[in-house]
Amino acid sequence: MRKAGRSANEKLFPVKHRKPAPYAFVLDAVSRLPIETRSMFGCLAVYVGDKIVLMLREKQKQVEDNGVWLATTKEHHQSLRSEFPHMRSIQQFGREVTGWQVLPANAPDFESAALRACELILARDPRIGKVPKGRRPRKPKTD
Repeated sequence: MRKAGRSANEKLFPVKHRKPAPYAFVLDAVSRLPIETRSMFGCLAVYVGDKIVLMLREKQKQVEDNGVWLATTKEHHQSLRSEFPHMRSIQQFGREVTGWQVLPANAPDFESAALRACELILARDPRIGKVPKGRRPRKPKTD
């Protein structure tokens, strides 16, 4: 009888086991769209086409920034804040205001706010989502 354990293929080609998605209800809510998820900075980035729309963050450190991050731009903050009163800038980025805004997981309306953000994404609201800047080509090494 063979003992349970890693197969020969797993030893040669280790399999990365992905952590379960934080706030999976968000993924369920936008599943009618052709979404793609990617791990990014220990979070789960959610793309619709070439636009990043959300990041789902649940970490043990810097818990104040846990929640649903909205990819937006500064000019949309005020109008989005009228819909999401607890939305705020990401604290770990310091005092500089960025396009990223968070619906904090510890807010009393977190789940309803996250689902409302999903409704806006489904409706293709132009305030949420942005095409990431392409990576700059690396300069060739000169020896």
